Amino acid sequence: MTMYDINHIREDFPILGREVHGRRLVYFDNAATTQKPLCVLDAMRSEYLNQNANVHRGVHYLSQQATELHEQARQRVRQFVHARSTNEIVFTRGTTEAINLVAQTFCLSQMRAGDEVLVTDMEHHSNIVPWQMQAMQRGIVVRHLPITDDGMLCLDRLHSFITDRTRLVSICHVSNVLGTVNPVADIIRQAHHHDIPVLVDAAQSAPHMPIDVQALGCDFLAFSGHKMYGPTGIGVLYGREEWLDRLPPYQGGGEMISTVSWEHTTFNELPFKFEAGTPDYVATHGLATAIDYITAIGLDTIHAHEQSLLRYATRQLQQIEGLHILGPRLTADGPLPKDAVVSFVVDGIHPLDIGTLLDQLGVAVRTGHHCAQPLVERLGHTSTIRASFALYNTHDEVDALVAAIRRVLPMLR
Repeated sequence: MTMYDINHIREDFPILGREVHGRRLVYFDNAATTQKPLCVLDAMRSEYLNQNANVHRGVHYLSQQATELHEQARQRVRQFVHARSTNEIVFTRGTTEAINLVAQTFCLSQMRAGDEVLVTDMEHHSNIVPWQMQAMQRGIVVRHLPITDDGMLCLDRLHSFITDRTRLVSICHVSNVLGTVNPVADIIRQAHHHDIPVLVDAAQSAPHMPIDVQALGCDFLAFSGHKMYGPTGIGVLYGREEWLDRLPPYQGGGEMISTVSWEHTTFNELPFKFEAGTPDYVATHGLATAIDYITAIGLDTIHAHEQSLLRYATRQLQQIEGLHILGPRLTADGPLPKDAVVSFVVDGIHPLDIGTLLDQLGVAVRTGHHCAQPLVERLGHTSTIRASFALYNTHDEVDALVAAIRRVLPMLR
């Protein structure tokens, strides 16, 4: 493979060759979920065919093989995010469950009524609603750092939002609507100056850029397999070991226990304390295979390719009359303040109408508030059109998107 052989890469994703409504599929809904390469599908099929058995507790050969694959996957994730130990890697069903795990266990053990968690105006519902549920149940207070009109955090106001009642800061690394890349390392430093731990929602950054939890300094970090070319139903919570030790179990059942009697139950060691029940051990193998896949291409290489697509798409879309791109403005050169996402609206036309007609032309985009309703409404809209890019997308596909938009707008005006 050459430096970036896009044709070679696309061959790994047979679904990209299919037709939709008689036209070659152009898939720009990658922020919702990515397509899966053959190597991931093959790895999971192979395990079901050859090593399928419940993990950890079996003394027989298949169980030991499945356990080895499962724990190798944990080690692979540890390397991927540069955690210190596999004790810090908890498998969940996705980013949503990982955030809920922290919200429930942290608020139960570390917060009292009136204590505050700080989020931002650009969070996904998965980083809003779990905290609101804790507010209803425990009386905690959810505060949200505002954003500017062009979709950047008002970092100059951060100090005024951190109070002596702030117990946790929970922020997205990259906005799933705007693509805004937040300076999480700086925010973490400011929070740690006040001895406040930080949770990072990395669902939209893990597929697109290298992540080093030790360099960032975060206390928790969550991401999903299905957004990074892995299977659905598997995700990761990284937690600093000293924090995971302090938090109570999330769910009760098998695997998360050490001993059980009618009088007393003791809990398992990390990370198993947080992994009740049979894990999706085939999905963890699929996730590890997906990590190997993107690591072989190189996250820096992937990032550069997607940034090129982002710049190109932005330039082309800006030439369409009445179309407005939301979020940070692109600079002429230097690093971009956003990543792999273009969200836009068109004067006088509902995004759903545009998205529906684009689908008839084979172009898959997302319309709506993208599970970030407070953010979209803050920017003065109820819905947007979102095109989100992945390592297998091409400049020709961007041309197809732009041509399709130019074709449908006169029909809708």
